[in-house]
Amino acid sequence: MEGFMTTKEAVEKWNISVRQVQNHCKNGRIKGVIRVGTNYLIPKDAVKPTYAYIYEASSGSQQ
Repeated sequence: MEGFMTTKEAVEKWNISVRQVQNHCKNGRIKGVIRVGTNYLIPKDAVKPTYAYIYEASSGSQQ
């Protein structure tokens, strides 16, 4: 389809794993994704999703 890329093309463009692209699609982190059977079509102008992790500092063992 014109204007869309495959999961494999997104992997190459964004330099992340196939599984990461699939998870982003599944969890709605990429806008405009179309699912065709078990495959995803991703808009060519889609922005690579970013991760937002929050880490808490550990103060050692707590009782």
